Amino acid sequence: MPRGNVGLSQAVILYQVAALPLRKKEALLEVCLVTTRETGRWTVPKGWPMKGIKDFMAAKIEAEQEAGVTGNPDKKPFGTFNYWKRRDAHFDLVRVEVYPLWVTKKLPKWKEQAERQVRWASLEEASIVVDEPELSALLIKAETLT
Repeated sequence: MPRGNVGLSQAVILYQVAALPLRKKEALLEVCLVTTRETGRWTVPKGWPMKGIKDFMAAKIEAEQEAGVTGNPDKKPFGTFNYWKRRDAHFDLVRVEVYPLWVTKKLPKWKEQAERQVRWASLEEASIVVDEPELSALLIKAETLT
């Protein structure tokens, strides 16, 4: 987290899209988490908006590239969370819109397979292992998606 006199009103807020890859296993809703490339923290697949592609489809593409899962995305975001993205000399505040992705298939190979770890977890477990408090709260709230 940044230190000093930088207030949120002074910060430039960047924007990303994320997939919330979900599946039902027995009666339990599970989410697919990935590690970040730089710090190895657990999070959901996310990335920058893609020119000419609707945000919910960009979120689906991120899930395919980062986690090797695909499925049917909701067209409307489920919620948002903020996090501080680590840069070489500073941090950027990023607001992330999260789109549920109902996973139908695990891909045999995907773009970032060698760069990330992937795991399925219950929403409760996922809410504990992610570092971002707002993402944690969103994961708990995702139980309402069933």
